[in-house]
Amino acid sequence: MTSTTGATGTTGAVCPYCGWPDDAEPFRVVSRHGTAAGSTVWTRCGCGSLQVRAVDDRGVRIVSRSGPAGLPWSGADR
Repeated sequence: MTSTTGATGTTGAVCPYCGWPDDAEPFRVVSRHGTAAGSTVWTRCGCGSLQVRAVDDRGVRIVSRSGPAGLPWSGADR
């Protein structure tokens, strides 16, 4: 499996914060918005990481994610 550590698109990956597979439950849908190509779905992983998922004819991809709430900010992330 592959993973991501930031705001890159992924498919079949795991959350870099908790290791839970991105395509598995539990995740909570926060909001869903239609786009010209399909939809954008904002979800929250079980660990609290906020994810933006692009859904279109190519499938579902996580295109951006935050760290879980309460995760200390690091200047190295700049």
